[in-house]
Amino acid sequence: MNIVIWVLAGAAIGWVGYAGMHVNSERGLFISVVIGITGGFFGGNVLAPMFGTAPADPSAFSLLAFLAAVASAVGCVTLTDMIYERYGV
Repeated sequence: MNIVIWVLAGAAIGWVGYAGMHVNSERGLFISVVIGITGGFFGGNVLAPMFGTAPADPSAFSLLAFLAAVASAVGCVTLTDMIYERYGV
């Protein structure tokens, strides 16, 4: 259940970044949402256990793991926008 929440949070961050803040606007909504999903999944699945914020029970909800997923999604969306603006990639 946590993975679904992390992915949905990442998708929401990608959508808000595209629609509200015009981040990755040249690439389009789909790419922004995919980048957000990737960041959310990475943050919740890799970063949260590294920092010890993931629960021992996979079905239990962890607010700190959720916040790690959100922060990672924001970072990925921002970083990819900065790379696109700088290098056009």
